[in-house]
Amino acid sequence: MAVSAAAAPAAEPLPRSIFKKFLVMLCSLLMSLYVFYCLADRCQTLPGPIIAAGAASEEEEGGGGGYLGGSAELPPWQAAAARRKRLLQRLKQRRRRQEAAPGEEVPAGGGGSRAGGSGGGGGSTAGTPGTLTLLLGEGSKRLPQAIIIGVKKGGTRALLEFLRVHPDVRAVGAEPHFFDRNYERGLAWYRDLMPRTLEGQITMEKTPSYFVTKEAPARISSMSKGTKLIVVVRDPVTRAISDYTQTLSKKPDIPTFESLTFKNRTTGLIDTSWSAIQIGIYAKHLENWLLYFPIGQILFVSGERLISDPAGELGRVQDFLGLKRIITDKHFYFNKTKGFPCLKKAEGSSKPHCLGKTKGRTHPDIDQEVVQRLRDFYRPFNMKFYQMTGQDFGWD
Repeated sequence: MAVSAAAAPAAEPLPRSIFKKFLVMLCSLLMSLYVFYCLADRCQTLPGPIIAAGAASEEEEGGGGGYLGGSAELPPWQAAAARRKRLLQRLKQRRRRQEAAPGEEVPAGGGGSRAGGSGGGGGSTAGTPGTLTLLLGEGSKRLPQAIIIGVKKGGTRALLEFLRVHPDVRAVGAEPHFFDRNYERGLAWYRDLMPRTLEGQITMEKTPSYFVTKEAPARISSMSKGTKLIVVVRDPVTRAISDYTQTLSKKPDIPTFESLTFKNRTTGLIDTSWSAIQIGIYAKHLENWLLYFPIGQILFVSGERLISDPAGELGRVQDFLGLKRIITDKHFYFNKTKGFPCLKKAEGSSKPHCLGKTKGRTHPDIDQEVVQRLRDFYRPFNMKFYQMTGQDFGWD
């Protein structure tokens, strides 16, 4: 038995040709699986060709749709894929902001070309559907339903920045100067400057020089008789000094405030042709606006109360615009260095925001006799302005 077991033939090895074929097939199978895996993973992370994402980025930056160098529009499936990718990125950014400041309301308003929120609630959850829609390229550009028309150095920039916190307000950041300097460009040009809005959102702009532009009331009325107008007014004497201070920062060699104020210092005749003085004759300018708009269609905001009680003044503005009162005390803190209120979180940001260094400049010392003469000059105009508006601004 032992001999016969030992004599049993051993198993023969596979021929080399078959072994080679087996290795080739195995390698081919592994390579196919790897390629399939790569393609599947790429499809998940990049819904369309790379060129679609690039073109979508250009569109978002304001460069328009189309392929990388062309004017042709993206095919619908590519555009949708690119928008989905941008949307996911924006949502991740918003989620990080919310996690960085838990328990606080995240402003979702819009201004300029930045993506804004939708209407309704005061929190970020309520604003999400509108934000999603705007990010997906929906909404439309509309002519403004409300305009901040004045006045220069009254607090118009502060008011606009505060309003942009509201999710139902979309505003142009820069001053368009359409109704005073660019009217010949036409309403189509003007509309194209506006941000996209959804149903229920308000489009706004601010250009303070409109209030003192003779042609502006008729032009705005021609665009829409229902346009709501907002005027931020301030003590005309303080406003004139602030106006001079701004000019002085740009042109240090200009004459003194005192010399520019008077036509004749001896007689005390005020030079009303100087724009710094002329702008503050509010009653005179308002008469021109009342030829085209009823007084109830114009809201007068106190520049002084905008500093001392920003939430109170913003409440009046929100009521005037037909908006829910979302902007409240919790949105502001007082900056002692600058001397005016700042936003705890600006629109599109989770960080505190104050107006730039060009705001809140230190005024030069002005001869008090000149200041008193200006107060005497403005007093009758102020009284008439109080009567016309039904508001006593307490400047006298």
